[in-house]
Amino acid sequence: MENSSIVTDFILLGMTDNPQLEVLLFGVFLIIYIITVLGNLGLVVLIRVSPQLQIPMYFFLSNLSFLDVSFSSITIPKTLANLLSKLQNVSFLECVTQMGLFIIFASAECNVLASMAYDRYTAICHALLYHITMSIVHCLFLVAGCYLGGLVNMVTVTTSITQLSFCQARVLSHFFCDIPPLLALACSDVWVTQILVLGCGGFTLVTSIVVVLVSYMSILITILGISSASGKQKAFSTCASHLTAIGLYYGTTMYTYLQPSQHGSRAGNQMISVFYTMVIPMLNPLIYSLRNQEVKVALRKILRHSP
Repeated sequence: MENSSIVTDFILLGMTDNPQLEVLLFGVFLIIYIITVLGNLGLVVLIRVSPQLQIPMYFFLSNLSFLDVSFSSITIPKTLANLLSKLQNVSFLECVTQMGLFIIFASAECNVLASMAYDRYTAICHALLYHITMSIVHCLFLVAGCYLGGLVNMVTVTTSITQLSFCQARVLSHFFCDIPPLLALACSDVWVTQILVLGCGGFTLVTSIVVVLVSYMSILITILGISSASGKQKAFSTCASHLTAIGLYYGTTMYTYLQPSQHGSRAGNQMISVFYTMVIPMLNPLIYSLRNQEVKVALRKILRHSP
């Protein structure tokens, strides 16, 4: 990398300069990370060992939980280390690697959420063909496509960023190597890179949102045609948790990345980043377990049979 000879590392400005607040944030983020890992891995294990959860809906949910753990593990451990350390340096290679992994998992999560919407559409609108349409092979191809899309976005964006020159300020006004604050440090023209970021991020978000909207519009029409009140309630309950997760994730990512430059205050942008990198991955297993009757039943069965 040519620009590694100009800038070999960055200084992460972090969340705050207040030592007492740093200790408080360390405790809060550590608790969030522990809950995130235990909650998501616990959900993966529960889906794996419960026969009644061996359907495509929960296959996608287990992949979402894996992505949430990976998503959090990219940012939180480094943030925790920096909160306790006086030196908050990150090498250029480490910064690009963190950003690249972040792009892969963030893009894949958008695609998995869209796949889950398509799965609910198939289950409710074409119930008789569900097991044929959503076969194991089909599900595997969908998940592989989710990760492949993230990989393409990562290669495109990181390749462009490594061609930039960072020859002035080294202070990164963030707690991890995110794209907008990194571009703000470049002293070469970032227009092409911004177009690529908007193109990759916009394509991923727009296509996944279109899939979600079309799927749920069709689901709504089908549900309104159900004569049974209990049938309507069951159909709505299977979609409510997914719609909650979609609203939280898409809203914050669109605010952050679908803009040509960094807007708002540093504190405000960091709060949004904390929400989608830490809080949402922690909330997802709670949303899907507390609002999903099948997951709660499976958990009770496991607990009853445990010693």
